[in-house]
Amino acid sequence: MKFQLTALLIVTATVATGQIRPVDLSAVTVFSTRVANQNPVASFAMPVSGLRFEPQVDLAARNMAEGQADVTIRGGIFENTGFGVGAVSLTDPQTGHYYAEIPIASSMLSAPSIITGSSHALRTLGSTVGAVAYGWRPVTNLGSGGVGAGNHGLWNAELYQGRVAESVASGSLKIAGDVAWAHAESDGTIPLGDYRFDRVNARVQMASAGAQTDIFAGYQAKFFGWPNLYTPFNAPESENLQTVLLAVNHRSDLGHGEFFEAGAYHRRNKDDYAFNRFAPLATIHPFQHTTWVSGAAAAGRQGCGDLSFEYRGEIAADELKSTSLLFGKFHTRTLAKLALAADKSWTTADAGAVSAKAGATYDDSNHGGSTISPVFELAREWRGAQPARFYVSYAGTSQLPSYTALNSNPGAGLFRGNPGLGREKSRNAEVGVSTSLAGWSGQAAFFFRQDSHLVDWTFRRGVTARSADAVDIDATGLEIVARRSWANLDLILGYTALIKDADYRGALVDGSFYAMNYARHRLTAAVVYRFASEWELRFDNAARVQADNVLRNIGGDETLISAAGIFFRPRAWRGSTISVRADNLWNSNYQEVPSVPAARRQIVCGFGFAW
Repeated sequence: MKFQLTALLIVTATVATGQIRPVDLSAVTVFSTRVANQNPVASFAMPVSGLRFEPQVDLAARNMAEGQADVTIRGGIFENTGFGVGAVSLTDPQTGHYYAEIPIASSMLSAPSIITGSSHALRTLGSTVGAVAYGWRPVTNLGSGGVGAGNHGLWNAELYQGRVAESVASGSLKIAGDVAWAHAESDGTIPLGDYRFDRVNARVQMASAGAQTDIFAGYQAKFFGWPNLYTPFNAPESENLQTVLLAVNHRSDLGHGEFFEAGAYHRRNKDDYAFNRFAPLATIHPFQHTTWVSGAAAAGRQGCGDLSFEYRGEIAADELKSTSLLFGKFHTRTLAKLALAADKSWTTADAGAVSAKAGATYDDSNHGGSTISPVFELAREWRGAQPARFYVSYAGTSQLPSYTALNSNPGAGLFRGNPGLGREKSRNAEVGVSTSLAGWSGQAAFFFRQDSHLVDWTFRRGVTARSADAVDIDATGLEIVARRSWANLDLILGYTALIKDADYRGALVDGSFYAMNYARHRLTAAVVYRFASEWELRFDNAARVQADNVLRNIGGDETLISAAGIFFRPRAWRGSTISVRADNLWNSNYQEVPSVPAARRQIVCGFGFAW
């Protein structure tokens, strides 16, 4: 560990010595603005790929991030973190483990935005701590493709093509479309860790001045095995997921920060989980689940005199069909949310501004009751050569438990549910600042959050199962992100510190798989070093000091995980990229999810071409 951290500091200090001079940058598809390596090693790019080293996101992977990823923000758990695409919030009612199953090519989406605090409270349905939000990227006459091959029988391929039709009518309307295909497979970095992924997408887009409408269809199939995938009993487990997403979205930018956006979607997720993939049950396993979710949302910002109003309305209806989640009170549910906030700004004598925002959100369901939550924010802005913003905010959020927690057998089986679990609530207070100074830009926030009735999965000695228990948690944290660019170097640093205090309401708990599996300290560093006219080094790092957990039996509580890539973009072959990339560079065996084996080092050689 000490050697690895030293190596990171040496590389960072060495590349920072380049002289400041203009440089021509190669065109790179940006899936995340704060991560160095834009494509994963073991798979094709998915929306979750850009989150692995994102400073404001902590991701715990099984097999790999593209296999199964638990995405958390500010010390929450995987079911507290929402995902949004355009106007709508995408969820999976069976379990938050599948929130990140979004079958959309990253080339069709904007870079992710991490929203927390009052912004999160007003913009999402079905999450309490934070959310990852994507927009629909405009289609252009561009195409790209790539292939890669690596150790452990790895190979992957990806193809994308966008096409813009000639303008119609008076030339104010643009009709465009794009398609994407991707495939990846490998024997896995450990025995019984093999996988095969496929995805196909198609989109039609209509755009005019300030407006864009997208109609999308996508399908993704994923099979992967992993020992101890969900249970710590040394079983050869596997997942077989098939996800369909149909979506339509319209956004109009009205100027002066005003906009209107509306969308609708239908999502189906089929899950065939096998505790023992080799059990003599032919193709049938005892844990088969299918969920359907249909939702619609409308949101916007509108000025009215001296005030501006931010509003949102969203509804989602879900249904579950399962061979094992049969013990709850219901298998269909409707969720709804309304949000409204008014804000006003005053110009200050130094040409800055003071703004105040106040509002509320209303969450309702036909199962789980309703609740009203407040939203407040007060901010001060300084404008000029070195702009800055300081704010204080308070916001409440709420969500309902998943069907796996509600409908699993409470007295037997691998997963013990609790049909009496109720609405989860969270209250977040924070102060924060964003600024630019001496060539650096950055943001920082100090927050205190109270989670009540949070659903966690826990372990008790002598019981061969994990149980869904309600827990109250006080979380205190500091979050910092800083960035600076030189002529030859981009450097993005992130730091998060967390303290958590948990009360399991009298339940007998010896270990926590999720709520108390968190980093007390987490430092990220993304380095992009252009060391020659056609060569580039991309280096992502996450060092962490984890809270003690009795379930983590290998790898200790401290680790450094790194991913690196060397890229050659020859001018003679314009648009081409040759790369060698490695994930888990130091071959760490640290268990990101307690008791789940780590994926080992993987290396891939790739060739990509854009036209």
